Amino acid sequence: VSYYIFGISMGVVGASLSFYIRSTLMTPGSTMTTPELYNFVVTAHGLVMIFFFLMPVLIGGFGNYLLPLYLQVPDMAMPRLNNLSFWLLPPSFGFFMLSLTASVAPSCGWTIYPPLSSYVGSPGFGMDYLILSLHLAGVSSIMGSINFLVTIMDSSNWGKSNLFPSAMAVTSLLLVLSLPVLAGCITMLLLDRNFNTTFFDPVGGGDPVLIQHL
Repeated sequence: VSYYIFGISMGVVGASLSFYIRSTLMTPGSTMTTPELYNFVVTAHGLVMIFFFLMPVLIGGFGNYLLPLYLQVPDMAMPRLNNLSFWLLPPSFGFFMLSLTASVAPSCGWTIYPPLSSYVGSPGFGMDYLILSLHLAGVSSIMGSINFLVTIMDSSNWGKSNLFPSAMAVTSLLLVLSLPVLAGCITMLLLDRNFNTTFFDPVGGGDPVLIQHL
């Protein structure tokens, strides 16, 4: 239930951001927005809908409810790990929002996608908060995925059930493998754009093709 409540709340936030994006695109040249604010909204919309809406509702909510039913077990293998996974999400979202107000130029450093504004740097502690937020959300997802995998492997009914537990096992395994790569890629990109590192800059010895592979 907690996953559903949190996910639905974040869905409302994401829908509001989507409405703002659509209204801005419908009225070009509007004085109600700035390139920096629009850049923040576009980036925040994608991250909110993925990490704070889809993941909690589809995996945390439906997965934790349906998987024990299909496996005919009373509960997940590690309920406390499941609780810890959930309670990492609210502080993660809090740091996510805090990064908007922590910088001298709010929202400009949220440029994870190709720059939508001419200014892509964000001095101050905004980037620290954003990186911490994304890592907390990633750790939460990895914890949930490990709980799923252990529950499926511990169940004696796995081979007798339908494809749903197998699909959850494949999804969880892919999450465990891919989320650290995604976190590393985003972190290196944010460091390049805000702290003058050269992970992807060929001038400083970086690899511009690396980000595409990641």
